[in-house]
Amino acid sequence: MQLYRNLQDIKVPFDRAVVTIGNFDGVHLGHQLLFSEVVGRAYRNGGLSVVVTFDPHPLKVLRPDGIKLISSTEQKIELIRLAGIDVLVIIPFDREFAKTPALDFVNNILFETIGVQDLVVGYDYAFGRGREGNIDFLRKQGKVLGFPVTVVEAHHEDGMLVSSTRIRELVMDGRMRDVRKLLGRYYQIRGEVQRGRQRGGKEVGFPTANLKVSEEDLCPKKGVYVTQVIYDGKIYGGVSNIGYNPTFGENELVAETHIFDFNHDIYGHPIKINLLRHIRGEKKFNSVQELSAQIHLDIEVAHEELSQAAREQVMSCEEKFNR
Repeated sequence: MQLYRNLQDIKVPFDRAVVTIGNFDGVHLGHQLLFSEVVGRAYRNGGLSVVVTFDPHPLKVLRPDGIKLISSTEQKIELIRLAGIDVLVIIPFDREFAKTPALDFVNNILFETIGVQDLVVGYDYAFGRGREGNIDFLRKQGKVLGFPVTVVEAHHEDGMLVSSTRIRELVMDGRMRDVRKLLGRYYQIRGEVQRGRQRGGKEVGFPTANLKVSEEDLCPKKGVYVTQVIYDGKIYGGVSNIGYNPTFGENELVAETHIFDFNHDIYGHPIKINLLRHIRGEKKFNSVQELSAQIHLDIEVAHEELSQAAREQVMSCEEKFNR
């Protein structure tokens, strides 16, 4: 996949470009349907599939306290690449760019710079100053400039509208099974392992890998989760506590993960943590022994959940193979 982080780096328009544009926070199933439509049209037209997005997310600039993101830019790039897109254009977004009229955006950026010949958008997409660039506007400009506009309708899973807003709500409620239905994958947090107070192994009997969690980011419901930990290309089971560790009177928000069958020094190393299920809320225990006993119970639940997830994955693969 070709990646452009600045419009000035695009020297000539892309060949027979089939384009979609959006913020694509989370790259959920609805976004994936858009990408599939773009890839299919590009293949039939003998052209390139192009995704146009922004960094930072426009609402992070226009309303800094108004949105918590599902995915980082790094995750978004990875997921768009996996969707089979040929070209990703990430436009730097600031308050000056926000003043760009919709007409200028279509004429100067989408048409002249990117070379759109076929445009695919979501059912609720709008852009430009004051969101003046709605679907009716795009269709009118498409007729003027000679490119068709295809609208991909809303997608539902188990009666739930697939949207970034709904996914954020579910994450904050700890409803990870429903989050997975709308994302098409597990919700993931990632970061470098921090050196903590090292109580997990010495005092509690369960060493943990700790990631700092920012209150400014999308934070899952506090408590204990069944998790998968991805490190160095391998997947391990685990249990994670996201919270403030009230038993020890901590005040820093941390994700502490006990990784099963794991004995590596990973301080300073990046890991990824998939959240499969919220087991229980965070609780202050009366003693280290009481905490340790509860962790034993949490681990039993986690092993069963992970076994079930593995069985579901095998069944899913068998269904695909038999089709």
